[in-house]
Amino acid sequence: MSAKVTIDNIKDFSVGRERQVPTLQGEMRRYINFDNAASTPTLQPVLDTINQFMPWYSSIHRGTGFKSQLSTHLYEQSRDIVRQFCNVHDDLHTIIFGKNSTEAINKLARRIPLKEDSVILTTRMEHHSNDLPWRQVAKVIHIDVDETGRFSIADLKAKLEEYGDRVRLVTVTGASNVSGYVNPVHEIARIVHEHGAEIMVDAAQLAPHRKIDMRNQNDPQHIDYLAFSAHKIYAPFGLGVLVANREPFEEGAPEMVGGGQVEIVSMDHVFWTDVPEKEEAGTPNVVGAIALAKALQVVMDIGMDQIAEHEARLTSYALKRMKEVPGLVIYGSADEKDVENRLGVISFNIQGMYHALLAAILNYEYAIGVRNGCFCAHPYLKVLLGINKDENQKMEEQILHHDRSAIPGAVRMSFGMYNQEEEIDVFVEALKQIAAGKVQGKYILNKESGEYRPAGFELHFDQYFRL
Repeated sequence: MSAKVTIDNIKDFSVGRERQVPTLQGEMRRYINFDNAASTPTLQPVLDTINQFMPWYSSIHRGTGFKSQLSTHLYEQSRDIVRQFCNVHDDLHTIIFGKNSTEAINKLARRIPLKEDSVILTTRMEHHSNDLPWRQVAKVIHIDVDETGRFSIADLKAKLEEYGDRVRLVTVTGASNVSGYVNPVHEIARIVHEHGAEIMVDAAQLAPHRKIDMRNQNDPQHIDYLAFSAHKIYAPFGLGVLVANREPFEEGAPEMVGGGQVEIVSMDHVFWTDVPEKEEAGTPNVVGAIALAKALQVVMDIGMDQIAEHEARLTSYALKRMKEVPGLVIYGSADEKDVENRLGVISFNIQGMYHALLAAILNYEYAIGVRNGCFCAHPYLKVLLGINKDENQKMEEQILHHDRSAIPGAVRMSFGMYNQEEEIDVFVEALKQIAAGKVQGKYILNKESGEYRPAGFELHFDQYFRL
């Protein structure tokens, strides 16, 4: 019998955690992944489940063969597990599978009924995926953040009063992928519902780290729409989820059309099938759905509260230790005691060092994976960095001229539930060495991409993996 997965031993079930990678010094070092806000590794129970399922794989729905029926059963069971994870127990919500959160939000933007003068409220702290789709379909107004980057409840109320019944939807991130701040989505939902609008929560960052509770629709604090991605919750097999009020999807044609969505097609008319199949054009990602379902079972078995507590300890420890690094600046809260309402996402810079160079040195010399740039949240990071109008115009001109050699940004480190304090120790010691100018390589800037690579050092990827 396989060992029970717990928060204490989850590191042993993280696929690839012990993998070593080459460094500039010519040695192999264990890779430390602090880029979990972008994507998480898969878990061994998830990989095992996929391998066990593959001999049974077949196309789902309408197939009469045993494998097709079994695959269909598991695909629909995956929806039930998503319902359990999101605490959905009514028939008013539907579970729609797609590629990722971005596709899910785009789908909602094109299916939710809007009037000519409808207004969508979003926030200045959003990932582009929860901002740009809405700009395509309606007038978008951005709720402000305060000087520390936190969501402004006061500005939400002011804008709801200003735009009145024109506000169709308020769409907000559950947690920031830049500052890690967790927004009070249920309090926001209550305020939004009091003004007759609906709420959409982008839970791509929130879902791997906090318990999700959609709540029944008779609860004033319920969530109307919610999206998240499997690749951020230990199932990187190409699936996204939209948990949605059924009503907007029951009328009209889906935004993508093809096979698997119809009851009748003639030469001059179409009758669509029921939701959610109506919204899932073509052959769906059965393997991705099963992978997500297993990942959700694992995190629910571990306990989302236990995951949150472990990651809060890591975040507190990291914030405390990072203060030892001379010249290090953290964007958002740097208070190691203020971790209850934030995730283990920490964006920072070292004064006098370009963010892309710092990220490159961490990779090539210390085998530490982080991310740098603006993290698909340009407006928010500009607020945190204090970029003024003139600086912003200059930056945009440089980018449009294919010059990213001095684009403002930050370095981001982010935790998964499998990370450990000793990895933070390695990370902080590396930052201390870099801040002290102890850098082994000479780094060359690619002006067009904005990336740094060490001179004379080549990576031969075929030595590690090839198709």
